[in-house]
Amino acid sequence: MKSRLTAGVVVCLRTTLSGALPGLFVYFVKRARRFTGRRSSPNQIGAQIAYSWLICQCPLWRSHLTSTQRSATLLRQFPPSRIICLTEETVETLYLLGEQDRIVGVSGYAVRPPQVRREKPRVSAFTSADIPKIRALEPDLVLTFSDLQAEIAAELIRAGIAVHAFNQRDIAGILAMIRTVGALVGAVDKAERLARSYEARLGDVAALVRGRPKPKVYFEEWDDPLISGIGWVSELIEIAGGEDVFPELRKQKAAKDRIVSPHDVIAAAPDVIVASWCGKKVVLDKIRQRPGWDAIPAVRNCRIAEIKSALILQPGPAALTDGLDAILAALGRRK
Repeated sequence: MKSRLTAGVVVCLRTTLSGALPGLFVYFVKRARRFTGRRSSPNQIGAQIAYSWLICQCPLWRSHLTSTQRSATLLRQFPPSRIICLTEETVETLYLLGEQDRIVGVSGYAVRPPQVRREKPRVSAFTSADIPKIRALEPDLVLTFSDLQAEIAAELIRAGIAVHAFNQRDIAGILAMIRTVGALVGAVDKAERLARSYEARLGDVAALVRGRPKPKVYFEEWDDPLISGIGWVSELIEIAGGEDVFPELRKQKAAKDRIVSPHDVIAAAPDVIVASWCGKKVVLDKIRQRPGWDAIPAVRNCRIAEIKSALILQPGPAALTDGLDAILAALGRRK
């Protein structure tokens, strides 16, 4: 019995990194006790450890595994090799880190970088997902965002899939998301360099516009009802040298808590209106023709601009780069 256990463990030791065996050993001891009500013999445990780790090391062998066997192996790999991203920002982050080969499925809204639509299967919208398709892709990690995907996350967790839910709503949260994604895929140094490059760019832009007059800006995230800008958008407006006319609302995470009335906007008298209707095309004439809005300086002076949602309404690299550039352009600032 002892020799058989030793043989099984030696196979593992020759094919693993140090530190991997203890987790597998504890897992199989617990699993054996749960399903049999008694201790597994040493040779059984050794064989299970060796088999599981070899399967982890050789993905092509996984096709014949049962769903239970997959959950016992795939969820214990680091870094994860099969990631599904249910929002755009984690997709773009992984590409920027050079870790795109780990992605096996993405949100249907993912458009950055452009090749993602050719390279990766689409498995979800924003508040809905094709759970059978996700399970068929055998992910070892799914990345989600906010309470709006809580039901999706819960269903995946019940299916035994590892899920990490992000919830960033401001610039600091975006930078933390980038660093966290890097840590999750073993690319800490690359993620740190990327985050610091964005911090430096934000600082440079803020310095460039410092001391200039600050135009008052109304950011419209939705048109009916009117919804003002979320945290990171409001912060980017300030970095670009503008003044958000509803700064007190930017800490409200839920859109319903950032609803404003048409009269509120008229009273705020913004110099610039920037609109991004959450994936819907902005109709500038509709904004101009709202009753009483001809008194607003932005309307009177034709300073209304649209920013595509993919650039500004995803809390990730796009907002800190092209999104910020679009705000600068709307405010008449040079990059």
